Amino acid sequence: MARRYEIENALRSAIKKAPNGKTIVTTQDFVAELEKVSWHWSHAEANAWIRSRTTCFRDISTEEGEAKTWFMFNPNGGL
Repeated sequence: MARRYEIENALRSAIKKAPNGKTIVTTQDFVAELEKVSWHWSHAEANAWIRSRTTCFRDISTEEGEAKTWFMFNPNGGL
């Protein structure tokens, strides 16, 4: 059974360090982590959640579409 607190935990699990040192999360990684805890979201739903529920991520995607890359610009700001 899926629980709401697992969404934030899935986001935390999906966060990675890019080779250039930036802290990022991709929509694909976030959706994959959600699947592990029985949340079945589309890329659009995952992006909407990141956009509305977090305060420290900005979209730095270089291509159009739902496969986004999010950059953590204020790691002290929390999720």
